[in-house]
Amino acid sequence: MRSFITPALSLGLGMLLAACSGGTTSGGTAQGVANPAPLPAPIRGSLVGQAASVAVNVAGNSLSTLSPSVLAGFLESAQTGTLAVAGQPQCAVSVYRVRYNTVGGAGELTDASAAIFVPSGSGNSCTNSRPVLLYAHGTSLQKSYDMADIANNTEARLAAAVFAAQGFIVVAPNYAGYGGSSLGYHPYLDRVQEGADMIDALRAARSSFTAIGARDSGKLMVTGYSQGGFVALATQRAMQELNNAEFTLTAASGMSGPYAIARFGDALFGGAPRDGATVIVPTIINAAQHASAAIYRVPADVYEAPYAATITDLVPGTLGSSELVSQGKLPATSLFAADSMPQTPGYTQYFGAGNLIRSDYRAAYLLDAAAHPCDQDATAPLNCAPAHALRQWLVRNDLRSYLPMAPTLLCGGHDDPTVPYFNTTASAAYFRARGAAITELDIDDTPSLNDPFRTAKAGFVAARSLLRAANGDAAVASSYHAGLVAPFCMAATRDYFQSVLAR
Repeated sequence: MRSFITPALSLGLGMLLAACSGGTTSGGTAQGVANPAPLPAPIRGSLVGQAASVAVNVAGNSLSTLSPSVLAGFLESAQTGTLAVAGQPQCAVSVYRVRYNTVGGAGELTDASAAIFVPSGSGNSCTNSRPVLLYAHGTSLQKSYDMADIANNTEARLAAAVFAAQGFIVVAPNYAGYGGSSLGYHPYLDRVQEGADMIDALRAARSSFTAIGARDSGKLMVTGYSQGGFVALATQRAMQELNNAEFTLTAASGMSGPYAIARFGDALFGGAPRDGATVIVPTIINAAQHASAAIYRVPADVYEAPYAATITDLVPGTLGSSELVSQGKLPATSLFAADSMPQTPGYTQYFGAGNLIRSDYRAAYLLDAAAHPCDQDATAPLNCAPAHALRQWLVRNDLRSYLPMAPTLLCGGHDDPTVPYFNTTASAAYFRARGAAITELDIDDTPSLNDPFRTAKAGFVAARSLLRAANGDAAVASSYHAGLVAPFCMAATRDYFQSVLAR
């Protein structure tokens, strides 16, 4: 049960009290009856209930803690090759779920949930107090997405294998709008809300640590993949802006995130959309609309008629990508009309019949991009003052707008068809120009003899070669972002964090 009163429930209680007031007149209170004190709003980051153990079914046995040997067998049976990337588990891992109070993109009260992976055991990496790793997950179409479900969630399983089994206490928020949250939408790539949401989750997790046996060393890392890479850096920025001793980051890592989202948007509308654009664009717009960015008066201002009536709050939901397409909720790839110009060579699959975005809306975006071009100066890429509402929103959320104070790794792959690698290179260049300690890692690069990321790079090269030999170039392209780059950037991030901790 939630610990706050919704507006609807508040109204119902008010009507009930009025009916039972015993002669209270309008605007007053019966003599001798004191007005009750208003119920306090929930404290952001406070727990809703207590941390709950999440049992994992292994070979018919329901286990609350997976020993290193059991965890190793579980990981390999779920996905062959996991241990080759993550390494043999050094620690036992227990899984917990917490619910906490937070806010949505419009500042409305809501709740969300997070997973906590707690390492234990007798090994040197598992005993005594442990560093905490705050992990931000990637985009999912499913509102039910739950990082505590390591049996069915590949990303959660990888986080447990790569980080928790090697001695990190992992706190993995599901975000508002996912994992049983009562919020009816997700504030997608809203840097203010998502950074605050992550902080709220960490506060709630910390308040649970004593009860679940997690011993915090005081060392704190933040990382995440894809959307989560963006969220990780947004969280780093939010923690720095708090400017207090509550959160002191030891290190950060963004993996394949759309940090340079204003440049990403301009490239996409400029004729080079990317895989998943027919989901990404409306989900960004939906988040902006909830945050009062006034992207449209009605959805039909942006979207073609077949989609406008049902597109609000469509993702995340209950439908998968194939169902969204087969039911006519979204086009598979046609973001823009076949005759909409310009079109970058190699991206013609994103232009066609049944397109999602109105051509006049795209034209207005491009006119603003021409009148107010961003990325004219690598040291001040957001000095462009756009007038178009969507471009204003993208500039507001672009992460080339702060100076990382902790050592920070940016990992990705240069052939990424979903999140262009320029997000990594442009952000790294901006941060370095401002004096930040940034390490840029192209995981899709031949490792040198003394390369500190040699193992992760070699693993990526081998995995890509095996997939190409077995299934061809198309399989490599479709698996590149989530299937190939993700696990190896995660392993490289762990190695980076361990090297920072060892300094």
